[in-house]
Amino acid sequence: MPHFTAADGARLFYTDEGHGVALLCLAGLTRNHSDFDYMAPHLPPLRLIRLDYRGRGQSDWTGAESYTVPQEAADVLALLDHLGLESAAILGTSRGGMVGMYLAATAPERVRGLVLNDVGPVLEPLGLERIKAYIGFRPASRSHAAAAVALEHAAEGFANVPASRWMEEAQRHFIETDQGLDINYDPALRKAFLAALDGPAPDLWPLFDACCTKPLALIRGANSDLLTQASADEMAARCPAMICEEVPDRGHIPFLDEPESLRAINRFLGLLI
Repeated sequence: MPHFTAADGARLFYTDEGHGVALLCLAGLTRNHSDFDYMAPHLPPLRLIRLDYRGRGQSDWTGAESYTVPQEAADVLALLDHLGLESAAILGTSRGGMVGMYLAATAPERVRGLVLNDVGPVLEPLGLERIKAYIGFRPASRSHAAAAVALEHAAEGFANVPASRWMEEAQRHFIETDQGLDINYDPALRKAFLAALDGPAPDLWPLFDACCTKPLALIRGANSDLLTQASADEMAARCPAMICEEVPDRGHIPFLDEPESLRAINRFLGLLI
């Protein structure tokens, strides 16, 4: 399995498949490269790169103090250097979108464009409280089958999702052990999340505004509790050229294989060729 070594010695996992336009995919807060498994078969030929942040998936655990957007952005730049890439387009889901916006503002020459999956410069308290309720805790379910049922029941804002998809989600994000299921990320991520919540909310609009000179797309779950319609409308007003798609029957976050998601992604990729 491919790993590279960050400046502090952390071994970080990534995948690198295909040829052509480089699309770097960055997952949500507690998630990993497998988030993009649903989307990948529907993409045109390109170079698909996926990263497990430190503390997630198959990357080293490095402690709560290192689980920050600036550190994760630095790790992205280290990966691009490792791969010999001057720049890449970024598809960022939730946390990944925040990392993408940060890079567009601080290292614009490395970002060819950005797709934001259900995230923007305003993070709604309702969504943050929902994340706070589960982050860092082992699931109560003792099997993937039980976890799939629990995920379906807990998935507010989602409808018309086959049971097989919730089983896929359970298998991708929970590890079966003799003691039941466990999370596949460092529980210390909870400490980092709570520390960020305790501080003053930063103004992220300047980061978003820095994206407006690049190809830009926004995918929003119609029932999202993290990105409101009002925030999405303000983003579109600030960046009139931004590609916008809303995914019905989805909360936070769309799976990215929905027709609306793929339409936005393919239109975005068309701007890079």
